[in-house]
Amino acid sequence: MELQAIAQKLRDAEIAKKPIAPLTETEAQLTAEDAYRIQLHQIQQKVSEGAVVRGLKIGLTSKAMQEMLNVHTPDYGFVLDTMVFQEQSAINAERFIQPKVEFEIAFVFKEALKGPGVTVEDVIRATDYVVPSIEIIDSRIEDWRIKFEDTVADNGSSAGALLGSKRTSLADIDIANIRMTVFKNEEVIDSATSSAVLGNPLNAVVWLANEVGRYDIAIEPGMFVLSGALSKALPFANGDRFQADFGEVGDVRISFQPAEVKK
Repeated sequence: MELQAIAQKLRDAEIAKKPIAPLTETEAQLTAEDAYRIQLHQIQQKVSEGAVVRGLKIGLTSKAMQEMLNVHTPDYGFVLDTMVFQEQSAINAERFIQPKVEFEIAFVFKEALKGPGVTVEDVIRATDYVVPSIEIIDSRIEDWRIKFEDTVADNGSSAGALLGSKRTSLADIDIANIRMTVFKNEEVIDSATSSAVLGNPLNAVVWLANEVGRYDIAIEPGMFVLSGALSKALPFANGDRFQADFGEVGDVRISFQPAEVKK
């Protein structure tokens, strides 16, 4: 199995906006270790072409998602500078293939974290502040027919990140009990609490720091981590607007370009 060739297939799918068949169907022997190597091949290639790693994302933090993919562990992916969006700018949904949005708490770091052996106390000490955030996920796999190895190889199905502006110290909040309300086009469509993320988002960051340490990767000062979705992913199209209100942590908004009027 040529991992670099598989990585190139995923990159080609991303560029052409034409998804491919699930890797778990075409590469029957694919392991989770292989999938992370495929992911890393793509990231290293993009970095060699000038992209900069700005953060990491954690996925599959809810029991529902783990059960759906028949796994008992989260996964992760990288967020590059080319994937970071601003609240003030409307995004063209057509730049993606089959995108969805998720709403999360992002940790921003002032000290490096590197596993093994990272603890909750280490994460608290290394965190500068948290902000509300939105992740755009997308799949280069046809019809989201993914298994664990598919989404891992596909950079955790990540496609974009947007960070809110309000910065909050961990010392000022109970991070495990943040209430979130989601609005789509000004209507309430979902709500959740931060305990949905492995019982406490801190647990997710601990897991991540130790997991990426296996590949000699550290969470560096200035980087952010999207700690995992509090609720289900929601599809969107041009013309849609979302707001996630995280109470004392603040709110974050994302908008997609106005839908074209068909003549």
